[in-house]
Amino acid sequence: MGAGHSHRLYRHGHSPVHALPPHTKLAAVLAFVIVVVSTPREAMWAFAAYAVLLGAVAYAARVPAGFLLKRLLIEVPFVAFAVLLPFVAEGERVDALGLSLSVNGLWGAWNVLAKGTLGVAASVLLAATTELRELLHGLQRLRLPPLLVQIASFMVRYGDVITDEMRRMRIARESRGFEARGIRHWGVLAKSAGALFIRSYERGERVHLAMVSRGYTGVMPVIDEVAASRAQWSYALALPCAALVVCLLGWTL
Repeated sequence: MGAGHSHRLYRHGHSPVHALPPHTKLAAVLAFVIVVVSTPREAMWAFAAYAVLLGAVAYAARVPAGFLLKRLLIEVPFVAFAVLLPFVAEGERVDALGLSLSVNGLWGAWNVLAKGTLGVAASVLLAATTELRELLHGLQRLRLPPLLVQIASFMVRYGDVITDEMRRMRIARESRGFEARGIRHWGVLAKSAGALFIRSYERGERVHLAMVSRGYTGVMPVIDEVAASRAQWSYALALPCAALVVCLLGWTL
């Protein structure tokens, strides 16, 4: 995991949030999401307070609102599911705009939208301020099983390789006059997928043999060990601690 690998969600910057060690940010986001999920859905003001906290983090990280909102579009499938809840849920009904809606469904839709949006926003901020290589280092630092970290690392490294291989195969097909237009061309696409699988498998074997020949024993070496000071932990955990206060008030008020 020594080589760098940038991703589209990352936004280069030199803010205090960017400078935090990756494992502190991972722990802070996880704790924040747990607190948000634990908040009663009836405490609407609490979710507004969480949004303000995330806005403060985005401001400190110098992440523009447009950048954040654009990447929140990944949540659209969950929004579609939430919109259906008031129509399909059972229980007490209420009429609104000529529609019969379930009260439990409305609360459920609000619960999914509020908590899902906050969780996705926190994850986007994490990805926007932390390089992918650093995220893997952070997972390793948090004692995630090494095998899982290695699998994630290889997925990141060779995802682009396989994507580029798919692009070359598509260009080769198109240069020979092939263009998929219907079900009769599915056979060609299936053969291409099979060829891509075989090439990826063979590439994986060659990479593994090369690693073993260089002394790989099942554990990846850590080139740069990143430690966090008490001040850095305090700075990172300020978000979940403030959210915890809001959550407790949401249960008591």
